[in-house]
Amino acid sequence: MKKGLLITFEGPDGSGKTTQVQRLAQHARALGYPIVQTREPGGTAISEKIREVILDVSTPEMDDVTEALLYAAARAQHVSQVIRPALLRGDIVVCDRFVDSSIAYQGFGRGLGAGVASINAFAVQGVKPDLTFFLDIEPAAGLKRISRSGGLDRLEKETLAFHKRVYEGYQELIAQNKERYRIVDAGLDADAVAEEIQSLFDAWMAE
Repeated sequence: MKKGLLITFEGPDGSGKTTQVQRLAQHARALGYPIVQTREPGGTAISEKIREVILDVSTPEMDDVTEALLYAAARAQHVSQVIRPALLRGDIVVCDRFVDSSIAYQGFGRGLGAGVASINAFAVQGVKPDLTFFLDIEPAAGLKRISRSGGLDRLEKETLAFHKRVYEGYQELIAQNKERYRIVDAGLDADAVAEEIQSLFDAWMAE
């Protein structure tokens, strides 16, 4: 098998990434692959504390640059403590969001531009995804999904215009990284989405 792989899931809010990360991890484990399932921001005790700060709805005054730096800080700890050691062991890391999220949300959504990629390059120290699944759903549809669940976090509460900029950012990232991205229609039911992702994963691993 291939060794030391990083598989990331990206997509707008409401695309169902968390469910599909879990489903793919279960599928890959059943096939005998050594899997580390994790998420961003988070994945370590320190990173989870930073996550709480970033997503806290009681801090609407947070500066955009502060937000971007906090995401990068959480990611640096995550890479150092969890992702890089797992890759060195030869495990497959399945991660809910990674650097592309920061580029889409802070670079495009917040309008911070190329500086976001720079601070994240410093944070990850050369660690890059081998394969990325993009769960594709229109921003309005994704927001409608999550609004039903209530308890939205600080970024989920952002305007539709913000989420449209994020989506446009993802389209640019996909265009720049066609060999890495696999696009899946997140508007389908969860079982159909999982089946498509698992099929794409199996084919990729067999290459």
